[in-house]
Amino acid sequence: MQKLQKLIDRIIRRININLRGLEFDCGPYLRPCIPDRKLSSFYAFYGITGHHPLRFSFSHSNLAGSYFLGKCRVDGSVLYKTDIRGDELKLKGDSFHYRGIKMAMDQDEIISVADSLLVKTLVHNKSHDPENPEVFQIKNSAACPFANIHGAPMEGSFLGAFATADLTTLHGCIVEPFAYVQLGELWHERIEAGQIWINQDYTFDFRYQFPEEVLAQYIRTEPGQLPQGRFMDFLNERKGHFRRVFDTVHLDPLPGVPKSASVSRYAVIIPKTRFGENTLVAQRAYLENSVLGKGANAQENCFIINSILEGDNVTAHGAKIVNARLGRKTFVGFNSFLNGLPDAPLVIGKGSIVMPHTIIDLEEPVSIPADHLVWGYISGPRDVEHNSISLKALCDIKRMVTIGRMEFAGWGSKFVEAFQHRIDHILEENGAYFDGRKKKGHAQKGQNIAYNIIQPYPMGMQKGIYPTIEIQP
Repeated sequence: MQKLQKLIDRIIRRININLRGLEFDCGPYLRPCIPDRKLSSFYAFYGITGHHPLRFSFSHSNLAGSYFLGKCRVDGSVLYKTDIRGDELKLKGDSFHYRGIKMAMDQDEIISVADSLLVKTLVHNKSHDPENPEVFQIKNSAACPFANIHGAPMEGSFLGAFATADLTTLHGCIVEPFAYVQLGELWHERIEAGQIWINQDYTFDFRYQFPEEVLAQYIRTEPGQLPQGRFMDFLNERKGHFRRVFDTVHLDPLPGVPKSASVSRYAVIIPKTRFGENTLVAQRAYLENSVLGKGANAQENCFIINSILEGDNVTAHGAKIVNARLGRKTFVGFNSFLNGLPDAPLVIGKGSIVMPHTIIDLEEPVSIPADHLVWGYISGPRDVEHNSISLKALCDIKRMVTIGRMEFAGWGSKFVEAFQHRIDHILEENGAYFDGRKKKGHAQKGQNIAYNIIQPYPMGMQKGIYPTIEIQP
């Protein structure tokens, strides 16, 4: 494995050079998360459908356990159990809109990962960068386990465990564990662990900071050690269920999945789970004893256990919902953790928005009314007062408000409008509004996906390195 080790060392040096101004060494955080044996024994796989452009290129890289869909190029990088999802790549001739400016695509968009190290990371293109719309690039960058890169091109940046970069171009930045940013563009900044920051220039600014003592219970990282805390305990208790779906070549079709729905063969489905029309379940999702109503979705790395989602629900990448009942068209943001009581499930009313990286871990029963915004840390009814607001009251805000540890400035109505527009877009793209003929989305387009596997060199100096491969129509 000499070449693989040299590759890992080279990538870490490149990332550290880009972060030199922030005096940060990413190596001690990344190396414990890279298991040598698994890097050389796992297979990678890619999907082919009739709806998505096809072209894959892999050169002098490791791809252990990773999944690819769309047009992807990987060069000099290590990807371990990482999902590269290009189902919203734009095609030549498509229009790209940015702040009233309309541009035509000169060529098909491609996802490019170069000189980077991504561990158990979700990458979804959803491009927003107007300067280079044909290439969604991740270069000289790294992401620790269960980070999300969503519409966030990165150069020389680092994401900690369970961090999320959403619709934000990062240049030489550090986003610490469980931090969430949606800022458009960020240069040479360090975002503190547990900070939630959403900003749209001249329109609104939302900020929340988790208390350090609370965050440490759920996720903490130390140099030279694997991430620890309740999030990791939760995942480790269930990771054995995924071995069967990845070790078995042919699985029996799931009974009771409607023709308009799609459930990935790389998802874990425990019996007594029911699916409505137009539902979508992505790879690496975990569903147990739950109900997904019509149009609901469970995106990558989601866990839904002993819960009912009434319909048109969005469960974003990495969200976890346990012992809960969610009304129609509720949104649960990236990496949120919703844990109700077995004998008193968490109730969230219809139309409510659970902000990304929210932790609701109940010690007492809680019911959140319809059409509310929820954030931060909630363990009982008293916390709801300091971590939620009705959407109507938020729309009335025109300057600044502080509620508990949350600060909001700007136009509340614009914030609500942007969120609701995004929820509708997600539901439309996922096929929730399919009427039997029109408005097909991922749930319908991904039903007949074909999976193909590729494997690394099994021995010698190149052990763990994947051969240079070009796959195209």
